[in-house]
Amino acid sequence: MKSEPDECSIDDLVRLGRVPWTGVRNYQARNFMRDAMRIGDGVLFYHSSCPQPGIAGVAEVASAAYPDATQFDPASPYHDAKSSPDQPRWLHVDVHRGRKTRLLSLPDMRQRPELASMRVLKPGNRLSITPVTDTEWHAVCALLQPA
Repeated sequence: MKSEPDECSIDDLVRLGRVPWTGVRNYQARNFMRDAMRIGDGVLFYHSSCPQPGIAGVAEVASAAYPDATQFDPASPYHDAKSSPDQPRWLHVDVHRGRKTRLLSLPDMRQRPELASMRVLKPGNRLSITPVTDTEWHAVCALLQPA
């Protein structure tokens, strides 16, 4: 799950304990949350659009997908005038149990053959949420362990 650190960083999650993953406005990313994410699933917390993009921590899915209230708020940058409470377009999950790790940078990830198939590393990938395989999850977790 990608987040810009100035909007919600791994430090924010650690401090707050639980955050709603609001603002996702891509149908494919929404569908990943709705159809594939389950309570207790691990999350690689990726900082994007910053000087050092990469995995900055790990967390866990804390809720099933439910309507993202920001879509109904005209003051929100994520407002969607075409969405209604009766038929919400956008969903989100809550994330908790955040733990900051050393930064696994994008260049470091690209150098690892076991991560070559990760969707987040594919050219042109702009999705804020992408699934990872069990193999990729275990490889990243091993790389995040202290030396």
